[in-house]
Amino acid sequence: MAKRFNTSVTCDPKKHYMVDTTAKMKVFEHLIDNGNYFTITRARQFGKTSSLKWIYNNLNDKYLVISISFEDTEEDDWISAATFYKTFCGYMVTAFQSIKIQSNTAAKFWEDAKQIENADIKDLSSKITEFCQLESKKVVLLIDEVDKSLNNQLFLNFLSMLRKKYIDRDMTGDNSTFWSVVLAGVYDVKNLKLKIRPDEQHQFNSPWNVAADYDLDMTFNPQEISTMLADYENDYHFGFDIKEISEEIYKYTSGYPVLVSQVCKVIDEILGKVWTKDNVLKAVKYIADDDKFVLLDDISKNLQRHSDLHDLLYDITINGTQYMYSPVDPVMKLAIMFSYIKKSYNSGVDIHNLIFEDAIHTYFINEYRRNNSKERQQISYDYIQNGELNMEMVIGRFKEIMADRYKDRDQQFLEYHGRLLFLCFIKPIINGTGFCYFEPQTKNGGRVDLIVNYNQKEYIVELKIWRGSKYETDGKTQLANYLKQRNLSEGYLITFSFLKNKVVQEQPEWIEHDGKRIFEAVI
Repeated sequence: MAKRFNTSVTCDPKKHYMVDTTAKMKVFEHLIDNGNYFTITRARQFGKTSSLKWIYNNLNDKYLVISISFEDTEEDDWISAATFYKTFCGYMVTAFQSIKIQSNTAAKFWEDAKQIENADIKDLSSKITEFCQLESKKVVLLIDEVDKSLNNQLFLNFLSMLRKKYIDRDMTGDNSTFWSVVLAGVYDVKNLKLKIRPDEQHQFNSPWNVAADYDLDMTFNPQEISTMLADYENDYHFGFDIKEISEEIYKYTSGYPVLVSQVCKVIDEILGKVWTKDNVLKAVKYIADDDKFVLLDDISKNLQRHSDLHDLLYDITINGTQYMYSPVDPVMKLAIMFSYIKKSYNSGVDIHNLIFEDAIHTYFINEYRRNNSKERQQISYDYIQNGELNMEMVIGRFKEIMADRYKDRDQQFLEYHGRLLFLCFIKPIINGTGFCYFEPQTKNGGRVDLIVNYNQKEYIVELKIWRGSKYETDGKTQLANYLKQRNLSEGYLITFSFLKNKVVQEQPEWIEHDGKRIFEAVI
């Protein structure tokens, strides 16, 4: 059977095209060799389960690796210590029944243990010691999908028991407990206060403070993406530019694992296996418009669920506010955990990838329209001429509408929503063909450069608030320099002016600045 790009289940190198992650996985191997307990905490579909599978498949020669998951755990399994004891024993029985090289001895051990009535956490601790002492290899325990149990006190007691056995291991011997325990989930077990039911008291101290820290970037860089595409090219021999396509995929995904695979999957299965930069963008648009794509649905749910997260992402994406990256801040920590933001090159904060940024923009646009349903929507047909976007007309019409529709609005409203209103205006115009995003490297000092891609042509629009003549001139200079970097001759500048005593430019006009043509509109 031919290989395919996989986005739904754990990846298998025999069945799926995969990025070569061997170097990354060696970090986990090193931790296990050192007998560390640790967590693999990443956002959804970020390679956690695939990492556990790599450990299971590649380290079983050295260790007895047991892999279980709490994904199917039911509430009844956590009613009492006795029910959790039986549930855990049952997981161990199932795990050993699936290990072909293992004798039935281990499965029988845990089947017999399961029969003990009214057992508790202390009894489970004793059984773990007894089991590990019987085994000739050091035992490694992998637990996937721990998120489902984070709110349960029994789970905390279970972690406390493992923690105590780990600490006592120096006195009781290496074989007195698991050599290494690896927990995987979205929520950091060391920060359980982030996932507590509203009617419960927040947990500030985690019993999992023995977990080892490590630094591992699990996103895929362009060179890593190219290893997957090279494998694909070896099968099909299409002759496409692997380096160019890898860099273009990275541009939109920032290496988020499932997004990388999803773009490739769309090109392979829907866009006729034509590997061009234009088709990368079409694949991105396809994903952005896919109402069944789980990650984008999660963004909507999390923005509704967490008001502070909503406000933070609005500030970053719409207002262009520059925050310093701080994993100590609880709201930012939540955004980091969901991989909605990442550290920028200057220790600031950027949205993790352009696909997420587009989804977040769309959320805020629709939210604004729901709250302002009486406002007229724009018709896009006259802004597209001969297949090209007439940005001059777009900005001219936007200025007219702002002058008419929002003339009675107060300054605070326009200053807060001005950029959002332009997104509300232009997104329906380019929808289906175009794509727009804010350039991360220019998110400083309140400046926002909007990049609009339409029909393989790029438009640069700078949106800024009037801060005085010097800032206006500086803005033109910065825009001109940016146009030079992008090898473009023309750009667009929209300035929101809220000073009542400032003479506002009557009509948008083309100006020359530093060798570049700039279409300027003051609103």
